[in-house]
Amino acid sequence: MDYLLHIAILTAMFATLSLSLNLVAGYTGLLSVAHAAFYGIGAYTAALMAQELHSQFLLNLVAAGALGGLIGVIVGVPLLRVRDDYFVMATFAFQIIALGIMNNWTAVTGGPLGMSGVPRPVILGWTVSTQWGYLGLAGGLCLGVYFVMRRMVRSPFGRVLKAIREDEVFAQSLGKNVAHVKILTFAIGAGFAGMVGAMYAQYSSFIDPSSFTVMESIFIRSIVIIGGAGSLRGPIVGAVVLVTLPEILRFVGLPSSVAANVRQMLYGGLLVVFMLWRPQGLLGEYAFEKGSATG
Repeated sequence: MDYLLHIAILTAMFATLSLSLNLVAGYTGLLSVAHAAFYGIGAYTAALMAQELHSQFLLNLVAAGALGGLIGVIVGVPLLRVRDDYFVMATFAFQIIALGIMNNWTAVTGGPLGMSGVPRPVILGWTVSTQWGYLGLAGGLCLGVYFVMRRMVRSPFGRVLKAIREDEVFAQSLGKNVAHVKILTFAIGAGFAGMVGAMYAQYSSFIDPSSFTVMESIFIRSIVIIGGAGSLRGPIVGAVVLVTLPEILRFVGLPSSVAANVRQMLYGGLLVVFMLWRPQGLLGEYAFEKGSATG
């Protein structure tokens, strides 16, 4: 039972990460591969606050989201000056830089050895120590982000995002401040990713840079592509598929070293299939092959 709850918790966290990336990539058309960097920034922020300041989980969550959003603004201003493939490469460069800092700033992050003994979440004196409690936190965060996203994409702001995705020049011709909207969207997505990082750090009680690599960014992006970009339900369905599908390999009896390679083959095969025959994903309304140039 604990194993199934663990999978459910991971699914909820990756669904939240994918919802936040979907706002950037699916609704605005900005194909970022730096989402794991903001996820890691939030994780280290919460871990440091919990260890050094013994602060409450909710404060750590807010601080991780705020710092992720702030760094999203700082890096978004120069990154969003470039478009198309150059934007993808620029976000890739930021991801590599962030990972390098996590690996080499040993006095703060612990370097490749990571940080262990991250305290359990404490909320108004209640220490979360059970899998059911963590599932409640992860599920609550996912639902909260979902409803915030729902309000956003159904508002005039959401219509501007779609206009930018479909035709950025046309959106500018309507008097919309495209640069401001793109930076704000990038920051919101980064902030929510930072909050998931805080949840992950205090759930796992151990973090290291290997959890925040470019492969993790690609995995999050794969969830959006397979689940469906430009759809609120798509990332949730994609997270369920991509998080739970590899776990089936555990019951086949494959060695762990072989299972890891098969897992990557599954991800790659699914991406090829969807990009060829259903580029809008399972539930999406936006096909990357048609609109990715707006980034």
